[in-house]
Amino acid sequence: MATAANLDFKNESDLVFSDISSEAWREYQFESGATVKIDNPVKLNVSESGGHRIFDGQGLSHYIPKGWIHLVWEPKPGQPNFVR
Repeated sequence: MATAANLDFKNESDLVFSDISSEAWREYQFESGATVKIDNPVKLNVSESGGHRIFDGQGLSHYIPKGWIHLVWEPKPGQPNFVR
């Protein structure tokens, strides 16, 4: 399984990212009924406008705009339920 330590995360912005690698997955739910699920999230930046930038364990970058109504996640076994 990929972890923050063995991924090539390059941040050339002024954005600060938090480690959320303790999560197995997270899912954003929108009022329309749409959902976005991200497996193995590793890094998170929450912008001033409320958008979430996420780097995942597959090396993909995601942007989730403000407007979701529910966020659910599952911690990996033995990991904390809340880290940020």
